[in-house]
Amino acid sequence: MTAIISMVAFTGVAFAQQGAEPPPADVPGQAPAAKVVAGQDGFAIESGNGDYRLQIGLLLQADGKFDLDDVDDTFIDTFTMRRLRPFLRGRILRRFEFYLNPDFAGGSFVLQDAYLDTILSTAFRIRAGKGKEPLGMERLFSASNLFFMERAYPTAVAPNRDLGIQVLGDIHGGAVSYIGGVMNGVADGASGDQDTNDAKDLIGRLVVRPFNGQKTSPLHGLGLAVAGSTGVEQGSAQLPTYKTTTLQQTFFTYATGAVASGRRNRYSPQVFYFHGPFGALFEYVRSDLPVTLNTTTAEIAANGWQVAASWVLTGEAATDAPTGIRPQAIFDPETGHWGAFQVAARVQEFVIDQSAVDLGLATPGSSRKAQAWTVGLNWVLTGNVKYVLNFERTIFDDNRAGARPPENALAFRTQLYF
Repeated sequence: MTAIISMVAFTGVAFAQQGAEPPPADVPGQAPAAKVVAGQDGFAIESGNGDYRLQIGLLLQADGKFDLDDVDDTFIDTFTMRRLRPFLRGRILRRFEFYLNPDFAGGSFVLQDAYLDTILSTAFRIRAGKGKEPLGMERLFSASNLFFMERAYPTAVAPNRDLGIQVLGDIHGGAVSYIGGVMNGVADGASGDQDTNDAKDLIGRLVVRPFNGQKTSPLHGLGLAVAGSTGVEQGSAQLPTYKTTTLQQTFFTYATGAVASGRRNRYSPQVFYFHGPFGALFEYVRSDLPVTLNTTTAEIAANGWQVAASWVLTGEAATDAPTGIRPQAIFDPETGHWGAFQVAARVQEFVIDQSAVDLGLATPGSSRKAQAWTVGLNWVLTGNVKYVLNFERTIFDDNRAGARPPENALAFRTQLYF
């Protein structure tokens, strides 16, 4: 991949610095000339007829995270590389598309996504490989374009990435979208590269945009969705750990020796709305899983919900697309242009069944409830550069005496995405 990036960069520099003429215009009777494209959407090499295309991009997120009330020094205030993801996206003969998305943050390699789509039509394509499970709504939003630095508690209850086969498509110009498949199955909030038992998970999501064809309607950006999954799980690898959103501090774990021991069912109703500078979403995810410790077995339900809203102060359109907000006037202080500014607010809650604590299935000291509110400011300097500032307060177990102390987090991010 280094060689490809170097080739694209060299080609672009050669044209710019040497004043070289662009490739000659297409000649009748000859195959159209190949194109090299460079811009805020990344670098791409494309055949003249568009049948073949390779796009190279990058997501870089450098964060600072601080606990403002850490009297016991349980959290280390730190600067960290949250994501470092060069990616490749390609097309072959217009019937095949692939996506490769590794992550090198933290000095380690993690293969986030690697899949191939076979496209029969816009209404039906087959996806094979590793990618996001289609359950949590905010999980399906690109990490480059979130209201906040970290996703909310519903994402912790939904699965992350997994291997399997999926079918997906858009009907009536996107008025209806669907995705469903057979996956290995992973714990809440987790990713996996192989299965731990013979059973597989069935998963699906259906989205309806009832006003999609009415461009002038104030409800044009409204979407309703429902998602769910089911599968038999066995072993400790299928038991999740739950963490706070901004600081990612663990507040609930299962006791040593506890194992998943039966069918796990998840479901999630979702609503989103993007219209002009306003964007909002509601999401609820519930996960039910039998858990066994020694001779004790109980079905434990974990629930997460959030309500979030945002407003672009400078008037640009809010969007859930990976490209994010595109400033009307990009950052240029000499001309008095400062980019776009977006404010956002969120309330969220996580709750796990009281029986998990009462029956000794949870590690002593675990909190069964976390409630948080978050406010944020996003400064979008260009279509590729963004600064994010978040404050979040979390209380545990209704903030009763003896519970985990509240968490007051301040975090900021510098993001590069192209």
